[in-house]
Amino acid sequence: MAKSPKVSANPGPAGLVVHISGLLPALTPAEQRVARLVVADPADAARRTITDLATAAETSEATVIRFCRSVGMDGYPQLRLRLAAEAARRVEPPDTRVVGGDIPPGADLAQIIATIAFSDARAVEDTADQLDPAVCERVVDAIVGADRIDIYGAGASGLVASDFQQKLHRIGRTACYFPDVHTALTSAALLARGDVAVGISHTGTTSEVIEVLGQARSGGATTVVLTNFPRSPVTEVADHVLTTAARETTYRSGATASRLTQLTVVDCLFVGVALRNRPRTRKALEATDEAVRSHRVDSRRRRV
Repeated sequence: MAKSPKVSANPGPAGLVVHISGLLPALTPAEQRVARLVVADPADAARRTITDLATAAETSEATVIRFCRSVGMDGYPQLRLRLAAEAARRVEPPDTRVVGGDIPPGADLAQIIATIAFSDARAVEDTADQLDPAVCERVVDAIVGADRIDIYGAGASGLVASDFQQKLHRIGRTACYFPDVHTALTSAALLARGDVAVGISHTGTTSEVIEVLGQARSGGATTVVLTNFPRSPVTEVADHVLTTAARETTYRSGATASRLTQLTVVDCLFVGVALRNRPRTRKALEATDEAVRSHRVDSRRRRV
């Protein structure tokens, strides 16, 4: 079995808060308390001394230092500087909660709409900022050269898996999506070198996706994972790891932001694949469009 991809601990261009959010499940419970304070209010955390932050997180100064190293910082002074810089560039809209925060009890619909719209837009922007073009290029290479592409996902991630399959299939790529785990496993067992298996899991802990990708990898297929958490269990069975930057809250588990960020990455991969062979893509799109044209209503001929 191929070695699992190494996941960097260093923050990318999207910013430290996004980086810490992605690493949060891999931290110790005490480090997670520090992380939640930092993510909830970077500006406030940047103003605190190490003693203040440790007290607020109900932990020790030593734990804060370990947290700094876990997220790629040399120490607490560097963490404070990075947080201050990030807080300065973040401009929040009036009358809404900070992105990633819970919608407060009693919020009216105007506030709910404004908060959700801002959070979803920020999630897509953060995802694009931290997406590694080099990894995307390698995934596109694998898909373009693949004899077959199997795509797996459960729940909300399954909707994204289905969308990716439909996109690839429409431009003539042999792609399959299996929502049933038994069917997925039997399909994965037949994948071999030259094939690609793509698993989508926001949490990175979906057992079905982990099991199916492990099966595909054991047969020699190239495995790709799209997840929000770069140190989650699903990355252990992946040759290539792509990450999103969405944050879910109390009322929004499986929220639209998660799917929007996943769809953003899927669209980037799809266009990358489509552009590799423009004549083939154009021909396939024209043929598939013509095939369904008769099932569209001509609005110009409808009665008023």
